[in-house]
Amino acid sequence: MRGSTQVSPSIMSSQTLARQARFAALLALAIACMAASVASHDLLMIPGPVEMTDAVREAAGGAALSHMDSGFAARFSELINMVRQVVVTKTGQPYIIAGSGSLGWDAFSANMLESGDHAVVINTGYFGDRWVECMEAYGVDVTQVRAPVTGIAPSLDEIFATLKGAKKPVKAVTVTAVDTSTGVAMDVKAVAETIRRAVPNALIAVDGVCSVGAEALYFDDWGIDYVMTGSQKALGAPPGLAIMVASQRAMATLKSRKTPVPCYYASLQRWLPIMEGLEVKVLKYFATPAVQLVQSLHVSLTEIMAASSVPERFAQHDKVSSIVKDTLESWGLSLVTGNRASEANTLSAVVLPEGLEVSDVVPRAAKRGVILSGGLLPGIKYFRIGHMHLSAMQPGLEHMSQALAAVWGALHDAGYKPQAPRQGWTARLPASDRAPLLDKVVKSLGEDPAAAALSKWTEVSSKDEL
Repeated sequence: MRGSTQVSPSIMSSQTLARQARFAALLALAIACMAASVASHDLLMIPGPVEMTDAVREAAGGAALSHMDSGFAARFSELINMVRQVVVTKTGQPYIIAGSGSLGWDAFSANMLESGDHAVVINTGYFGDRWVECMEAYGVDVTQVRAPVTGIAPSLDEIFATLKGAKKPVKAVTVTAVDTSTGVAMDVKAVAETIRRAVPNALIAVDGVCSVGAEALYFDDWGIDYVMTGSQKALGAPPGLAIMVASQRAMATLKSRKTPVPCYYASLQRWLPIMEGLEVKVLKYFATPAVQLVQSLHVSLTEIMAASSVPERFAQHDKVSSIVKDTLESWGLSLVTGNRASEANTLSAVVLPEGLEVSDVVPRAAKRGVILSGGLLPGIKYFRIGHMHLSAMQPGLEHMSQALAAVWGALHDAGYKPQAPRQGWTARLPASDRAPLLDKVVKSLGEDPAAAALSKWTEVSSKDEL
């Protein structure tokens, strides 16, 4: 052809080899950067997402797999049964759907309630407010039970009185097991018993995003009808999966609706045959699942189930939480929660000392290699420390000593002088339980001037058996 240029095969071959070599070099560089990032990343100590095991990370970034692959169906089947084990149910219907934990609010509000229904929300913070907004978006009439002061859980008497005094029949009562904004934990067992006494036919729904897998929850024994969580907190996987379990009573409520479910993707009716099929390893299609996230959650729950029993996991989170809170309060700090009976085991919400801002502490902790989070509520200056999953269950990783060292160092750098604990304060655990952690905190600080200050404070405070 006139004007065309012929390229010899040898030149084409050399050009192809050069491109392949450049691609291989770029790929090797990318892998090296990723490995270095994982090895040297700052310690994530916020109340979710949390630190993950290497195996979970590898599963999340593994080879592409079809959502219609029989191996995927087998893993999903195992995952459904492990979810039942985590919430301790034999008959509950699990749903595992791509989405954040917030999808759990939508799923309950749109599927279990109908426009004009009356629901009571036991509200302990920001996420209680969000569930109220979600219900109202579907036309639900909402009554709230709030404590008079932020950081305090509503009393059982207040809950009972509200339910018994309701002017409309109560279709459902919702409770946030742990509100991540305040660190307030509800006694779900006692709340469920109170609800059953007051309104026996109401559905009991639990927001367990910051509690499932760490705080005690016995779905069947406590008569819970619905619980929701996310993959990124105490279940130890990346964000992106909404995990819900509905009781057979809740499923009957869904089946007997008078009006169509007013949503599409979050319709539990549409997802039910998918979940039922996957449980028996039969592949069905409604929407493409998040394959890699499902695989990573499968790995994480497999590790969790192999490491300890569910009650042992609850007990370990309780112990670690007590040590952390005892230590913080022994430094003269206070918590957003008003009393230890209402404090979560998955995080500590710490009130900043007078004169300090979040910007004085959180960035300084980050410079020390630990990521903390600020508070969510206006009117209170506080920061939050997460202590769940690996950070609580594997003390050998020394996540808590590193986190507390960063907190102490940041406060020291910001000019904080530790104060004696507030009058009437007593530790939940003896000083002997805190001593090993404090030794590791001092060791973690190394030659930092803050280490000497902590050693001196510990010596002084121990004389008073703080």
